[in-house]
Amino acid sequence: MDTLDGTPGTTTTPPSQTLSRGIRALEILADAPDGRTTAQLSEALGVHRSIAYRILRTLEEHALVVRDAGGRFLAGPGLANLARGVAPRLQTAALPELTLLAADLQMTAFIAVWDRQHCVTLVAVEPPHGVGTLVQRPGSRHRFDAGAPGIAIQSALTEARWEQLAPGRPYREESRVAAALGYAASHDEVLPGVSSVAAPIQVRGQLPAAIAVVYVRNDAPVEEFGLRVARAARAIESSL
Repeated sequence: MDTLDGTPGTTTTPPSQTLSRGIRALEILADAPDGRTTAQLSEALGVHRSIAYRILRTLEEHALVVRDAGGRFLAGPGLANLARGVAPRLQTAALPELTLLAADLQMTAFIAVWDRQHCVTLVAVEPPHGVGTLVQRPGSRHRFDAGAPGIAIQSALTEARWEQLAPGRPYREESRVAAALGYAASHDEVLPGVSSVAAPIQVRGQLPAAIAVVYVRNDAPVEEFGLRVARAARAIESSL
């Protein structure tokens, strides 16, 4: 069994270096809206330009990257097809509730899942008439131990289960509070001046996820938001 930190449990088989480099190249391009040149990517990967180019050409063959007119490589449409297969039932069940939640609170609502030491946005919905709302892009990530989504996910696990998944990493007191309340809240943990409220979603046969909203208001009724987000989480669970 792998831990949350990615520490292998029973297998000692070494990973594929070529595959690892290809995946890392995709991660770099996913965070680069203006793309990267072969030289920039080779530097980021720490490999010779010829190796970086072969990696990019292979990814291009599968439409995972594309080249613009200037020869810069960008994330390709093939990634969108792959993304559809990530927790598809959760995405389908969550979308109606995210739409309602974003409209009710006039905030961006999103689903977060964990990826080793990070929380990753799976799907997000912005309010229909929101002005000045924060944007949460699918695929964006932040440290798991910072922010309401990570607290909410941790609160859905027993401390014994958490120790199995993340040996030596603390179980936050905020997660104990969230387990009692049914929701978690944070402020200034991910970005200065930004707050978030999240509730855990139990997904059968999988690790928990979280539904969350993000906002910049300091006078927000956190309890009201928390109860509303928790209701959305229960509605999603009932649809799974």
